[in-house]
Amino acid sequence: MLTPAETIVSQRLCYLETTGRMTGKPHEVEMWFAADPDAPGTLYLLSGGGERRDWVKNIRRSSAVSVRIGDARYLGSARIVPPAGSADRRAREIVAAKYQGWSAGQPFSQWARESLAVAIELEGLAT
Repeated sequence: MLTPAETIVSQRLCYLETTGRMTGKPHEVEMWFAADPDAPGTLYLLSGGGERRDWVKNIRRSSAVSVRIGDARYLGSARIVPPAGSADRRAREIVAAKYQGWSAGQPFSQWARESLAVAIELEGLAT
């Protein structure tokens, strides 16, 4: 049987639920994500639409999120990752590696280079 961390890593998609900034109602989107192997409980997402995406705007209003991965649902706290820092670089590396086969020494794709990085800290999975 897989541990929760192993289950998270094995999944291709997650379902991110934010609270609508205008309606206050749950808003769920299917997302690519990557779990940080060096920081259990930390997920990274890249928003190709940057700040224009509703889910990003919702996170700006309220950082409380829910993430469904496989059969499990986790509560968490989301944040926009400051650009050009080490967390920003880490987000791009692990998401691009998972979905685009990126590896060290290669340039990022336009999507991986220009997307807005978002981090989610899942409750109960941090070490």
